Amino acid sequence: MSEATEYVHLFDAAVGALFSDAVRVTLRDPSVAGFFVRMRRAQNAAERRRTQLGEEGVHVPPFMILSVTGRCNLACAGCYAQAQERQEESDMTSSELLSVVRQGSDLGVGIMLLAGGEPMTRADDLLTIAHDVPNVVFPVFTNGTLLDESLVRRIRRQRNLVPVISLEGHAAATDARRGEGVAGQAQAAIARMRKAGVFFGTSLTVTRLNIDTVLDERYLSSLIDLGCRLFFFVEYVPVREGTESLILDSVQRARLAVAVTSLQKRLRGLFIAFPGDEEVFGGCLAAGRGFVHVSPSGRVEPCPFAPYSDASVRDVPLRDALASPLLAAIRNNHDKLTETSGGCALWSQREWVRSLLVGSDGTDVTGMGRPHEDDRQLL
Repeated sequence: MSEATEYVHLFDAAVGALFSDAVRVTLRDPSVAGFFVRMRRAQNAAERRRTQLGEEGVHVPPFMILSVTGRCNLACAGCYAQAQERQEESDMTSSELLSVVRQGSDLGVGIMLLAGGEPMTRADDLLTIAHDVPNVVFPVFTNGTLLDESLVRRIRRQRNLVPVISLEGHAAATDARRGEGVAGQAQAAIARMRKAGVFFGTSLTVTRLNIDTVLDERYLSSLIDLGCRLFFFVEYVPVREGTESLILDSVQRARLAVAVTSLQKRLRGLFIAFPGDEEVFGGCLAAGRGFVHVSPSGRVEPCPFAPYSDASVRDVPLRDALASPLLAAIRNNHDKLTETSGGCALWSQREWVRSLLVGSDGTDVTGMGRPHEDDRQLL
């Protein structure tokens, strides 16, 4: 095994361990545990497919983030989707969205995280996708306000669609960022899902200021008591210059990594740090090394926080888009993207990322437009 490909096996092993742990934490609910047993087999098949394509020179990540819409019913402070400067482009149609998901599944992408905007504004499309592509797990990052009883009942019948409620910690912190009363609506959605027997999770943005709260075992246990079994700890990424003080420092990042391992052993839940300890995998996992992002309009991008692209699934098959020059350049230079002081490697090297998309005459070669410094955008 070459040093260049060793991280792939490490990443695949981590995905496999996640599904094995999912079976363990759901044993009290045989129908859910049985679902994860089937998904573990599906992940094995997806891994074999990725390996086969890798031998043909086609690099396919196990994980894809698919932003299904730019629309949202909230206006949360610090929302990266709202902060980015993008051209006005229509969201992918229902058929386009289903096509890219099917293509990803055929290539061996086993997990597709659905984001937005608010993805539940396209709930009908998401349920159709989950039904038609049953061997992929679809965590859905949602604010929870649209999860009424009717929608929860429909999700209950489609287990591979996994709602993940975004919280900031306790109710006051959630309302402060997302709007008055949002925490209460999220709690009501959680109660509905628990009553219906839906497997669901929560996403907690971890900053230098709230790390004590979101890692508090009593707080996490209270969510487990409400039925939550999946926890994403998403490290804060600055979407505006001047907010770098919220990034976890090196000590806090190490603490988060240790906490995730400990919590996995001590509590009845699945605990995932994102992006996690990238140094173990030799640097940044974006651009298809571990994951890739597809924008609402179909542009294939390194990650949700790096809104740059030189390929769209509206123009070329996903297989070809994954081999785009931009993604290849970032993958081939992952050693430049080892962020040791906390934060996002693509953010710290944003000038280099910009340079990859500028032609010899200084013009933008993608047609996307470049974020304005005056707007203090991410890149």
